[in-house]
Amino acid sequence: MNFLTLFFEFFKTGLFAVGGGMATLPFLYDMAGRHPEWFTAAEVADMLAVSESTPGPIGVNMATFAGYKMGGIVGALVATLGLITPSVIVILLVALFLKSFRNSPVVESVFYGLRPASSAMIAAAGLTVVGTTLVHTGESGWAFFDWKAILLAAVLLVLTRWVKPTKKLHPILFILASAVAGVVFSF
Repeated sequence: MNFLTLFFEFFKTGLFAVGGGMATLPFLYDMAGRHPEWFTAAEVADMLAVSESTPGPIGVNMATFAGYKMGGIVGALVATLGLITPSVIVILLVALFLKSFRNSPVVESVFYGLRPASSAMIAAAGLTVVGTTLVHTGESGWAFFDWKAILLAAVLLVLTRWVKPTKKLHPILFILASAVAGVVFSF
């Protein structure tokens, strides 16, 4: 394990994943394609599930999980530091120059332009997760649906949107129920 490569990969992710933790998903899928010995694209969905279920920022949780999988505790620290270092640098620079550029139309335009890019990255990540979770490609190359996962998603949609008694329940209850369903029905 080359920890410098690990740091650099997550540094790039932290530098360009604008928009929060979900925006790191396209970078993780790309990383899985370039470094299959680290983790696979299917494992990214597992990392997302673990990261969503644990306290803390999703992107940092995913970097920590991926780093730990790749290089133990040292790998977790290296990947996490790689991911957060660009943000720390940018925040320090912004704080340094904030008063000078606070009302700059150029700065406002840059942030306005980042919104659609961030939205597109999050949407692409969401579609990739849905495709990975609900559609599988068999050995013959034919795609088929994971009907158990589709049924679970449909039940959760109905319970969280249209059934009044369950509509206002805390999301953690649905996460726990999904975890139990995954164990019981062998997802």
